[in-house]
Amino acid sequence: MSQIITRAKLNQIIDSLLLNKKIVAGPVVAASQRFFFRTLQQPEQLVLDPNVMPVNSMKEFFFPQHETICKYRYEGKELIVDDAEPFAVDQILFGARPCDAAGLPILDKIFNWDYQDRFYRLRRERSIVVTLACGQADENCFCTSVGLAPDTQSGADAMLLSIDAETFEVRTFTDKGKTFFDQQTVSSDKTGQTAVPPEIRFDSKNVEKYLTEHFNDPVFDETSMRCVSCGVCTYLCPTCHCFDIVDEGGTAKGNRVKNWDTCQVPLFTLHASGHNPRANQAARQRNRIQHKFCIYPGKFGLILCTGCGNCTRDCSASLGVRPLLELLDKKSR
Repeated sequence: MSQIITRAKLNQIIDSLLLNKKIVAGPVVAASQRFFFRTLQQPEQLVLDPNVMPVNSMKEFFFPQHETICKYRYEGKELIVDDAEPFAVDQILFGARPCDAAGLPILDKIFNWDYQDRFYRLRRERSIVVTLACGQADENCFCTSVGLAPDTQSGADAMLLSIDAETFEVRTFTDKGKTFFDQQTVSSDKTGQTAVPPEIRFDSKNVEKYLTEHFNDPVFDETSMRCVSCGVCTYLCPTCHCFDIVDEGGTAKGNRVKNWDTCQVPLFTLHASGHNPRANQAARQRNRIQHKFCIYPGKFGLILCTGCGNCTRDCSASLGVRPLLELLDKKSR
């Protein structure tokens, strides 16, 4: 027997959470008629359509685009530095795609490695992630190529699987997920459905080996000619995590903040001397692919990619990582 829940019951739960000042987020439709993962103001805003892929990643609810980490001020000649108060509000995230949630265990390793980021860690501890199994895969999806699937459990506390437009099967994976849905579901012989898994587009082991042995392959020069260095591929990626730390304010007082950054712009690696070790887009593209499929796996044992396809789906040049990975896989054979 499975456990099921209706959309009406979910709306009641969300309404109660909002009344209790909890942060609730999920896919919503924007004025452009595209879907974005955003904070909800009312339950009806939540789009639980298994065929909809939000434009952005929910990673910004754990790793914000802009975050104050400390504050400074001068009192006479004395510099006073105060820690910023970390995020301390419970948040519940509904309807994230499994490939999006799968980015969280990857980010966990970065933000809890040689230094534990208490801002990120507290957000993770005080969050519940309820994913929605995919109903279909488009031509940009490649989760199976990196070892995942349309109903991957990684990073989720619970998952909804669509039975029909108003009913969902509920599967729980963690204690937080079980507690959240305790006494909220009913038993049924119905089960939810998932998308047919996308075909495997490349062999990640072949890609890793080829990258290791062909650092100066001209394929990076050829493919990077299409890239306009906008960085959207990194901003929409569930696993990209580059950031910069800068001081914002004046000489008397201000904030030290952490802002998203991207390895796809020249300024990212520009030295104060004027030297840039990755001075052209080919070098920047190569570094990104090397990081995702060689460097990170070598250090942490995971691929720095979940196959969501956002980097290609929303690229103005239809590039992203997948077409390049397919080329590398072919060249390795």
